[in-house]
Amino acid sequence: MVNDLIIIKASLSMKKTEDGGRKSGFLSGYRPSHVFEMPTDLSNLKTYIGDIQFEGQELFYPGETKIVTVRFLRHPAIEKHIRVGQKWFINEGAITLGTGEILEVLT
Repeated sequence: MVNDLIIIKASLSMKKTEDGGRKSGFLSGYRPSHVFEMPTDLSNLKTYIGDIQFEGQELFYPGETKIVTVRFLRHPAIEKHIRVGQKWFINEGAITLGTGEILEVLT
């Protein structure tokens, strides 16, 4: 089953609530939308499935930056984006809640 996943280590920074971020934190296993290319027309927003895993505290709070593991479903469309230094957006629908940067590709 691991071959069906792309696993990366990343730095995630979530927006503060007052800056448009979530009102509450989220648990490890959270599955937001991951956006690697932000179109000018949000009706053409292309998102990818991936869950965020972390340890050391129960919740990842708005305004925090944390080193996490992200597991994406393997698909040719996402593979072109998976490289060290790549940055992307963490969204719920069309609302950007934070950003990520790939630090290491694990698989």
